[in-house]
Amino acid sequence: MSIPFFYVNQINTAQNLILLDEDTSRHVVQVLRMKVGEQLSITDGKGQLIHCIIEEANKKHCAVRIQHTATVPSNKKEIIVAISLLKNANRFEWFLEKATEIGVTEIIPMICTRTEREKFRHDRMNAVCISAMLQSQQCWLPILHQPVVFQDVVDKLQSLEEQFIAHCYDEKKNELAIQIKKEARQSCILIGPEGDFTQEEVELALKNNFQPVSLGDTRLRTETAGVVAAVLLAV
Repeated sequence: MSIPFFYVNQINTAQNLILLDEDTSRHVVQVLRMKVGEQLSITDGKGQLIHCIIEEANKKHCAVRIQHTATVPSNKKEIIVAISLLKNANRFEWFLEKATEIGVTEIIPMICTRTEREKFRHDRMNAVCISAMLQSQQCWLPILHQPVVFQDVVDKLQSLEEQFIAHCYDEKKNELAIQIKKEARQSCILIGPEGDFTQEEVELALKNNFQPVSLGDTRLRTETAGVVAAVLLAV
């Protein structure tokens, strides 16, 4: 049986004792029914992996003592996916889950001309990422930004090593898998909303050094396109 794995936002390794928050304490003590002396692991989502032993099994403020600390290296490649918000929030959550499991570094929710939803619960969406990080036994949590308008995203990402935009217009473009440079340390891709980017948005991206790419012969949903792109960039 694997050792239970939890997330703690801020960890001071100079102190031997860590007090878990109430939600985590309740899960440890009431749900998992763990006792004093049992082991668990903690990460801060920034590469720290800390092995602990329960010292006080209190359901409101469980205390654990640090036994061993390790630093897990980050991914060799920085992968940024900027993707339009979706009308169906559940579909966007599905994308966040899968992107986290794949190992995406940053996720930028975009507001494009055809984006149908602008409401965004960052706390809930970040919780989805945390859950996926723990489920996939990782120690790096992707940076989840607040929503950013399309032009600001283009301005922010235009100087990276590799910049791609996936769109469905009948224009000359290569498969993303062909365009990726294996030696590149930074890659980003723009994924549009239901209904695709506008022609003006595509032209703006191209003027700012983004390469137009295709993700295959079939037309994909936004969240599927995001996952496919993340997989290709991570390989």
